[in-house]
Amino acid sequence: MGHKHERPVEPFSDLHVEHGHVRATLLHDPTVEGLDMAIYMDGSASMSGDYAYKKKYNNLIDWFFGRNEVNLPNNVEPQVQWILEYLATKDRNGLLRVAYWACGASGKDIELVGELKGTDVQSYKFPGPNFQGKSTNLAPALKDYVNYLRKQMHLGARRGCAVFVTDGEIHDEDDVKRYCNEIAKEMQKGSLPKINFILVGVGEGVNEEQMEEICHEEYPGIGHLWCHRIAEEINEVAELVAVLVDESMTVAGGGRIVDDKGKVLKLYESRLPAVLEFQIPEGAKSFTLEINGQRYTQPIPEDDDDDDDHH
Repeated sequence: MGHKHERPVEPFSDLHVEHGHVRATLLHDPTVEGLDMAIYMDGSASMSGDYAYKKKYNNLIDWFFGRNEVNLPNNVEPQVQWILEYLATKDRNGLLRVAYWACGASGKDIELVGELKGTDVQSYKFPGPNFQGKSTNLAPALKDYVNYLRKQMHLGARRGCAVFVTDGEIHDEDDVKRYCNEIAKEMQKGSLPKINFILVGVGEGVNEEQMEEICHEEYPGIGHLWCHRIAEEINEVAELVAVLVDESMTVAGGGRIVDDKGKVLKLYESRLPAVLEFQIPEGAKSFTLEINGQRYTQPIPEDDDDDDDHH
């Protein structure tokens, strides 16, 4: 049986299952003090079709003479616009660093667009970088964001989160993991604030197994730094920032978790936190959250090895 990708169902926005331990995040729109956010768009050559603008003409004669043409949005613009508009409401000053990554001959260059406001989102165009990359290297974009965040720390930034939009396979996965180890060590020492990263896949060429591989990596003393989303499958904007939700946030007065045989796995008497952690019996196919008389059942993904985690 092939790998089955995890798909949280409402009201869950994220799910992590490993060796019978479940960490399930409930859909919650978080407010995080001092949060500084950024969006990085894939600038590699494989994205060229996504950045291309299609032209619309009123009639055949206009098309023939190339007149009265109207540029339609490319495939990237609508996705980045709504992400930018939403994330700006979370950012400490409403300005997001926006850049293209995987640019230039090496695929390691960054082309900065600027610090953009969410309120002006409809006026922004994203035609792609000046120099498309020949490979898709993510680690330089992480370094760019961390360097940016260091400067913002002096201006009030106390938490970091960056979104990376891509359409395909990342070519420097090992470098990404090595650099994330360095970030985690600095977070532990206190020289960097808590940082999270979000991979957003667009289009049909996304390597979701690789995205999961990057996202399930745990870093000593920190846990997970990453989560991933497929843009076309995001139904609620808050799903995008599930990684910012933590146990201190409350979503209801109480509830309980039962397995697919009705056995109570965990009881929350006075407070239902936004992140639920519990053990599930071997062989269970799902669990159900019972809250205020409602039942919400979440299937558990199966896998060949039965011990992979999913994000």
